[in-house]
Amino acid sequence: MDGAIILNQECKTILFANTQLIPDSGISSSSETGIRHRTAERVAKQTGNLVISISQRRSVITLYKGHLRYSLKDIGVILTKANQAMQTLEKYRSALDKGLINLGALEFEELVTFQEVTQVIHRIEMVLRIRDEINNYINELGTEGRLIEMQMNELVANVENEALLLINDYVCDEKKEARAILEQLRKLSSDDLLKENAIIKLLGYSPRDGQLEEVIFPRGYRILHRIPRLPQAIVDNLVQTFGHMNNIVKATIGELDNVDGIGEKRAKKIKDGLERIQEQLFIDRVM
Repeated sequence: MDGAIILNQECKTILFANTQLIPDSGISSSSETGIRHRTAERVAKQTGNLVISISQRRSVITLYKGHLRYSLKDIGVILTKANQAMQTLEKYRSALDKGLINLGALEFEELVTFQEVTQVIHRIEMVLRIRDEINNYINELGTEGRLIEMQMNELVANVENEALLLINDYVCDEKKEARAILEQLRKLSSDDLLKENAIIKLLGYSPRDGQLEEVIFPRGYRILHRIPRLPQAIVDNLVQTFGHMNNIVKATIGELDNVDGIGEKRAKKIKDGLERIQEQLFIDRVM
């Protein structure tokens, strides 16, 4: 109609302006009625590139790429949906924080069951899925979404890292990559995510009757990472030496000192750090 503007791949340079696009007439179009939109759709299918069609009369911006089609929504509608999603994210993050505090306290008491572990993993995944949905809104909002992006990043800070540490703590076979398990968790349907057995299977266990009430012991990665300035190599040595977090907590300063890379000063620091973490978890749980 009024010609197309063709940009380079970086969208920084105009290569051609007022260009008449003549796509292959053999390429089928969908139910698009306008000539401009039908042309844009066919060009996208023919080239595989992103094509943007703007209708001033209908106030509609439509994106085409390959066989994909997406119409941008009104900015007010997107902002409303994004704010609603942020409120949901805040609620789930609050529930996750409470679950992590409760789990940490139970770990020190040696009372963690599969039920608590699957519940926390479920909440982590829900937070990550809501984050992904908000990211879609932020991408569509462009510069208008900067404030929402800052709020979201603050809410989801360290959630993914917390998930990886949690998986390392409770996975059946420690040789399995926590990142691969987390990716499998991301692929679960909403219905399967609600099933404890689906999460238990991803952790490498065979589901059985009454398993949810069985006590399971953490290796200690998540709690040890809360001790300031404790290198990953030392954390790994502690877990390999003692096997489970409870053995690390009960170990004397002398026993900790015998671990490769740990001297008496660091052993005391680890002992004091674990005691402070335990005390804080018990206080927060009561509150």
